[in-house]
Amino acid sequence: MKSLRLAALAPLAFIAACKPVVLAPAGDIAAQQRDVLVISTLLMLLIIIPVIALVIFFAWKYRESNKDAEYDPEFHHSTRLELVIWAAPLMIIIALGALTWVGTHLLDPYRPLDRIAADKPITEDYAPLQVQVVAMDWKWMFIYPEYGVATVNELAVPVDRPVEFTITATSVMNAFYIPAMAGMIYAMPAMETKLHGVLNNEGTYEGFSSHYSGHGFSHMRFSTYAMQPADFDGWVEKVRTEGSALDRTRYAELEKPSEAVPVMYFGNVAPDLWHAILNRCVDANRMCVDEMMAVDEVGGFGMAGTLNVTELTQKVFTRGPTPFGSQPVVVDAFCTVLDSQRVYGEEQVIVAARDTSPLRGHGLKPGMSLTPTFTLLSAPQRAQAL
Repeated sequence: MKSLRLAALAPLAFIAACKPVVLAPAGDIAAQQRDVLVISTLLMLLIIIPVIALVIFFAWKYRESNKDAEYDPEFHHSTRLELVIWAAPLMIIIALGALTWVGTHLLDPYRPLDRIAADKPITEDYAPLQVQVVAMDWKWMFIYPEYGVATVNELAVPVDRPVEFTITATSVMNAFYIPAMAGMIYAMPAMETKLHGVLNNEGTYEGFSSHYSGHGFSHMRFSTYAMQPADFDGWVEKVRTEGSALDRTRYAELEKPSEAVPVMYFGNVAPDLWHAILNRCVDANRMCVDEMMAVDEVGGFGMAGTLNVTELTQKVFTRGPTPFGSQPVVVDAFCTVLDSQRVYGEEQVIVAARDTSPLRGHGLKPGMSLTPTFTLLSAPQRAQAL
């Protein structure tokens, strides 16, 4: 019997191998998150422990063999007992709600830090370290725009300097997590999330993906080095010296799925690379997402019959008439030559040129304006214009 009990406890040995890094943070944000977790757990135990103890006590007291247990079939109410049953949980819920509300706002990942540590307030002239993070298949890229360098699967930050992470992904949704530094936040394609954190102690800390993203997910791990400012400057110089150039062509090669990728350094990063990654237009032949959104916001190009706009029929918020008419429209699709030929054949159609002066984006000159006119276009001309 004793051997069976020991065998039942054997799986607990695997838990002993876990590192309690969440409860032993190295940064102020992670420390505050730990405090919220510990206090919340203790508050809940104020209810859980007495309830478990009472369950055991009543089961023992009113066991079948205890003939001396009191039994009162007429009992139906006790004001004192009702106060205890309802007041204690209510107070716990109020305390948990207040703690959660305050912690949620103070530890908002988008909220800039107001202190480096409990005894180190941030001065007005502080400048956080900007780090642009790209979750790839299956590796992490870190771009330092302030220094013009980048790394793969290695992150370094100065001790006691706030870090502002700007995070995106290349394909599937992922999650960026350095438990010793700050909380987890998602990385999504064509979207930008932010995370603020700081490391107060020198050392090497593990970062990883906490959201399953495919076959190479288990290899999405990286080392985070917290260094003194002088050592960090030396690390940046090392990346510049040993690293190669990172342009759109090189990035396109890195973006291809790969597993167990070693650390890479890039000493020179193209200035517009982050914008292209975020807006999914590293390939120069693709329109950037922000340009599509700008066109869509003003109602598309609005030329009737081009199949690229759809009138809004739902009740949505608008800021007034669009520059292409009073009826709001959205870009539905971009026509191809085949679309145009299938609908119009070789017949001529009338296309009204519209005022595009509010448009902003790649290939559009500031202040560009078209006077509304009517022009006859043949099918080949129309296809070329589309």
